[in-house]
Amino acid sequence: MIRNGNRIVDDFGRTLILRGVNLGGSSKIPFTSEPSLSFAGRPFPIENAGEHFSKLKNWGFSFIRLIITWEALEHSGPGTYDEAYIDYLEKILLIAEKHGISVFVDPHQDVWSRFTGGDGAPAWTLEKLGMDIEKLDATGSAINSSGQGKQKMIWPVNYSLYAAATMFTLFFAGNTFAPSIKIEGESAQDYLQSRYIAAFRHCCTRLKNCKAIKGWGIMNEPHPGFIGYSELYGLENVTLALGPVPSAFQAMLAASGMRIKVPVYTPWLKGWKITGKKTINPYGLSLFKEGFSCPWKQEGIWTLAGGKPELLKPEHFSEVHGRPVRFTDDFLKPFFKKYIALFESINDKKPTLYFLEGVPHAESPYWGKEDPQNVINAFHHYDGITLFTKSFKPYFTADSKTGRIILGKQKTAAHFSAKLNEAKTWARDYMGDMPCFLGEFGLPFDMNKRKAYKTGDYSLHEKALSIYYDGIDENLLSSTIWNYTADNTHEAGDHWNGEDLSIVANGEPRAMAGWLRPYPMATAGQPLEFTWKKNEFFFRYKADSLITAPTEIFLPAIYFGENPCISIKTNECVLRTSYSRDKQSLFVYNDGYNGKVELCVYDHTFGEKPSGGGMRPTDSPRSSSTKNPD
Repeated sequence: MIRNGNRIVDDFGRTLILRGVNLGGSSKIPFTSEPSLSFAGRPFPIENAGEHFSKLKNWGFSFIRLIITWEALEHSGPGTYDEAYIDYLEKILLIAEKHGISVFVDPHQDVWSRFTGGDGAPAWTLEKLGMDIEKLDATGSAINSSGQGKQKMIWPVNYSLYAAATMFTLFFAGNTFAPSIKIEGESAQDYLQSRYIAAFRHCCTRLKNCKAIKGWGIMNEPHPGFIGYSELYGLENVTLALGPVPSAFQAMLAASGMRIKVPVYTPWLKGWKITGKKTINPYGLSLFKEGFSCPWKQEGIWTLAGGKPELLKPEHFSEVHGRPVRFTDDFLKPFFKKYIALFESINDKKPTLYFLEGVPHAESPYWGKEDPQNVINAFHHYDGITLFTKSFKPYFTADSKTGRIILGKQKTAAHFSAKLNEAKTWARDYMGDMPCFLGEFGLPFDMNKRKAYKTGDYSLHEKALSIYYDGIDENLLSSTIWNYTADNTHEAGDHWNGEDLSIVANGEPRAMAGWLRPYPMATAGQPLEFTWKKNEFFFRYKADSLITAPTEIFLPAIYFGENPCISIKTNECVLRTSYSRDKQSLFVYNDGYNGKVELCVYDHTFGEKPSGGGMRPTDSPRSSSTKNPD
């Protein structure tokens, strides 16, 4: 699996459309905490791995974004790696390989760390800067929750709070904005980045012979923290403003032991509006242990003059080298290149793809010919209204950038597809036309007050997922849906921050008709268009006569009865086909043909709807192949 221009191709030169899931939602938290903390068992116990991979393969999900965190690798302290966890990962990957599952490994984080309301970095990264993790909530520096299913999704607010914003800023730009801040004699940036890369590089070294691995991510959903703030009196770089959220300066003061009255926000169509005020850090506690203090105060950004706080450098994070900051190019891209260079040195010239992520729904880096070329633009996209309100209306959405209201089912569906196309257009125009991969999308299954759990009716979920996949198909995108959580239940959800986005629960699939779909897995040429409408699969592509391996199309047997009809039109010849009932795949052979192909698969007898994990068998298909498409 390698990059070829704006496509991902296999060893035969066939264009791949990769389809799968994020595995899994509960991988963000430890599997055990007693007698010792361990992530071994995430995403599922070894003894259950074959069963889960078999299900995924049967559903056409043959490409996995495997979630692992920095904490999972290095929770005991700098340089002390959890070798037992890596042993576990190796066993999981060997089982994936046996089931024909390919993987790219995702170094996952959300709002920096499990201790700042998300997942990712170990606790010691915060402690090295003198933060007392027991006081993060009390000082208003982070919001933590137990992650049980009925709680509100508040975790994205942490991107604007002190702890996560400070850690991201130091990680990506400590050398620029806090050069005096040292950890064990190194600059904060060099210390944090070097240990992050070393941990995942060590994991890569241990796993590099696992054939299932086709690539590595670099960091899930990176965030600029305070980088790029035009001034520190307001709220910028916002992911979600909900409840009491301090300005950057207020956050610094609260972390340093001051009681601060801050605005209370609620989301609004064109951003956020203030609905009141509330005091954070009401007990006046300091986040920092004895001998430590706010790094931004140490750096001279603010001070206590006569006992009163004074902001000395409100524009400190706004410029670099005398010009406005652009986070993705000034700081994120150099980190990407550093990571890739250090990984390439251990891969023994084995082709490896690297999956780059910009800031979600915001900036992505520019990428040129002088930059590494074995890279994929692995962007994310969610319908924010559905995700954060846990409700879905097929006729209503809003543009997250402009606040424009969109009404009507067709316009709503077109908007989602257009947003995916924006990412493709950016990659074409500014990232060297690299391939695009939708690494995350999905919807909360507990939406509409968990009504589907009582009625068993997932038709609304199926409509939403169909809209999402229609847009993905329209843009010819590879994708991994968020997510498959093996231990999801209706009561506990994904076991993290009240999220419940898993396509399975209580061991059974949910809303299967929304995500179980035919698609061209490998095209012996160039895909041009494919659709799945009213149980009819249509595929148009340009066959390449130099490719001898067949085009392979995943056809879920449950949709095509015992004898699917296959119609193929070409300009010149009759194409040979074969159908594998066991693999649920249709194979179309070029046999030297070079030109357009139109293929349609349907079943007049279709009548049943997918309702579980099983597939009904399909006998040999009826097929016809003719010349001269209309």
